[in-house]
Amino acid sequence: MARFAPRLYRRIACFTWTSVVLAMAPFCLGQQEPVIAPPLPTIAPKAPETKTQTPERVPGPATHALTKTDAEAWLDGFFPYALQRGDVAGAVVVVVKDGAVLLQKGYGYSDVGERKPVDPERTLFRPGSVSKLFTWTAVMQLVEQGKLDLDADINTYLDFKIPPRQGAPVTLHNLMTHGAGFDEVGGLLLIYDPREPHPLREELKRWMPPRVTAPGSIPAYSNYGADLAGYIVQRVSGEPFEAYIERHIFDSLGMKQATFRQPLPQALAPWMSKGYPLASGDPKPFEIDTTQPDGALSASGGDMGRFMIAHLQNGAFGTSRILKEATAVRMHTTAWEFLPPLNRMLLGFYENNLNGHRVITHGGDLQWFHSELNLFIDDGVGVFVSLNSLGKDGAAEQIRTGFFREFSDRYFPAPLPEGSVDPKTAAANAHLITGRYISSRRPHESFLAALNLLGQTRVLATKNGSISVPDLKGLNGEPKKWREIAPFVWRNIEGSDRVVAKIENDRVVCIGYDELPFMPFQPVPWWWSAAWLLPLFAVAVVALSANTLAWPATALMRWLYGVRPGPTSPEARAHRLVRIASLLSTLMVIAWVVLIKIFSGDMGWIGPHINPWIRLLRVLSSVIVFASSAIAVWNLGMLLRGQRKWLAKLWGAVIAISCLALLYVAVVFHLVGYSAKY
Repeated sequence: MARFAPRLYRRIACFTWTSVVLAMAPFCLGQQEPVIAPPLPTIAPKAPETKTQTPERVPGPATHALTKTDAEAWLDGFFPYALQRGDVAGAVVVVVKDGAVLLQKGYGYSDVGERKPVDPERTLFRPGSVSKLFTWTAVMQLVEQGKLDLDADINTYLDFKIPPRQGAPVTLHNLMTHGAGFDEVGGLLLIYDPREPHPLREELKRWMPPRVTAPGSIPAYSNYGADLAGYIVQRVSGEPFEAYIERHIFDSLGMKQATFRQPLPQALAPWMSKGYPLASGDPKPFEIDTTQPDGALSASGGDMGRFMIAHLQNGAFGTSRILKEATAVRMHTTAWEFLPPLNRMLLGFYENNLNGHRVITHGGDLQWFHSELNLFIDDGVGVFVSLNSLGKDGAAEQIRTGFFREFSDRYFPAPLPEGSVDPKTAAANAHLITGRYISSRRPHESFLAALNLLGQTRVLATKNGSISVPDLKGLNGEPKKWREIAPFVWRNIEGSDRVVAKIENDRVVCIGYDELPFMPFQPVPWWWSAAWLLPLFAVAVVALSANTLAWPATALMRWLYGVRPGPTSPEARAHRLVRIASLLSTLMVIAWVVLIKIFSGDMGWIGPHINPWIRLLRVLSSVIVFASSAIAVWNLGMLLRGQRKWLAKLWGAVIAISCLALLYVAVVFHLVGYSAKY
């Protein structure tokens, strides 16, 4: 999840704006590689610290033993069909167990045009935000050396200043748990042109986001926070970030097919898988992450297996170590108890507990590559999957999620957690949390805040006294069904994932979802709720568009019937000006639609070149919405004082309200201004 709001946020925002305003590839099997780790007895993970919660299910007996033979047969049945159906070009899967690789396979193609199969040991994939685990591991290396303190003000280690919020500084612990309180930043781009990136320090200073919440108050996933941590590693170690990772992690683990360098080193470039929107379409160029620590890694499945083994063995890989055992245990078990009993943020990892087993994880998304790493930390088992295509209807997300769920149910099964709430209480609780919610990971102070109008998640009360969350869909594409199993804890009736509400003083503070512990959802304030504002905005756009179209239609009718305009009066001037205002307002909305569509499409071609256009559009919008509102109100005043019919007066009122509605939306969602910072 390196660049785009994971899952819900991206999916909702991509298509709604336009609708409001305007009314599997073939596969082949990869090679099976031998064990990649030197023989080493498995190091049993230490028991979690007391602050680590125990998963609520008692594991049941496994119906399938996790062996190479069984896993390979099952994977061979799952992936070829999934890739073909989802129009995904290729994938790599690695399963490690007891300190060694159990299975690693490539499916489909790394280059569809050349019919080049995925080689699990050598083909490079882009793990996206899974890259952050390397950044966090580097931070912990320096912590155990006494060079960094997780609880110190990060300004101690920086050569520029991060301002405090409510008197509290940001710490590395805040960064690692995504609790620093940074606004969401869209300007940290994915680009294609290798000449455009700037040094990490320059990017961090240029795109420094405002602090919008107090540190440690609520998780809000932040790429910027990970980039700050990477820059701190660079400054404290005295080595460039990419070089530090190579020397202190890659070399220790024998990761020869891995790099953070962009563009790729010459020796690795031929092994890079192409990225695809669809396998049936054309490939895209290599994506360059302008801030490397949050998502720039390129690595083979085999090398990701080495990294998983090291973490499963508490930092050990053969005779090498990337972390001391105590440091690794601290990283894996220090949890933020924000919204129990949901999965929680750890130090860099986050929980993905399933079937009574403790699982720590991280997902990653660039535009075209989609990945996930899961460690059954107490069972010595790790699973990594990466796909090189977005796929039809975002199929990559469903494939990686479905794969891990089915893998867990096959090899680590357990009965679903039970519980109940009496029907009267359940109905009251469902009614209490009904409403609209917005992710804590969102733009607050940039023009991208307009997406907040489109990305609101609804929670509805059902007839049977439960809840419905239409945006939370199952693998079949249908909304999941929920049942309350404990006060304000709802479980998916077909799975173990839960929704939990945090209640204070009989009001909902936030709701959380097991799969997104890094971005709980907060109630939407009434004054920018889409429930009323989106319909008002739509009506305003239709009215202003109709008023604009009436202009040439009226002129044509006058010409056809030979009607000449009379002497210009104040009423006539107001009428003409309000039509000009309607035209400019309509063009402004169209321009914002185009911009939002660009941001929901392929940003690699646009990159920083879009910034002057953003600045120009914001300046023009400032002029248009204020001037149009003033003109429309003036015109309404002229109509009310004049002798025009009541229908003309009513229409003047509609236009005035429409212009004021656009003004309100533009101000509330920061479409006005002059800065291109986002």
